[in-house]
Amino acid sequence: MKQSLMHIALVVRDYDEAIAFYTGKLNFTLVEDTFQPEQDKRWVLVAPPGGSPGSASGGCCLLLARASKPEQEAFIGNQAGGRVFLFLQTDDFWRDYRQMQERGIEFVREPLEASYGTVAVFKDLYGNLWDLVQMKSPQ
Repeated sequence: MKQSLMHIALVVRDYDEAIAFYTGKLNFTLVEDTFQPEQDKRWVLVAPPGGSPGSASGGCCLLLARASKPEQEAFIGNQAGGRVFLFLQTDDFWRDYRQMQERGIEFVREPLEASYGTVAVFKDLYGNLWDLVQMKSPQ
């Protein structure tokens, strides 16, 4: 049996502001943006560079899901109860860290050399916490 994660839903306040953040600040690719009239919502997928479906590396996409009920709105920016929610792996930590700083990304934990690699924690536009991480190569 072979399985993999395909999409992770991320509750957002507004589709367009979320697309602008992920494509403009994090350099993600807009994979799909399709209006679904029967549900009055959009199917919006974004993926990190080199990680969109159909590429050589494949990978999981974020499904940007606009909150449609007050109960859902309460989770915007706090999907993991204040813990790091998502992990963005990179092949060049310092390149991406500097680029993200230049684009105004707020880092809440400065870079750290850990046993597994280099890591720093940043916030997305709603306050969800992410790790930017470059794993050490196996010896």
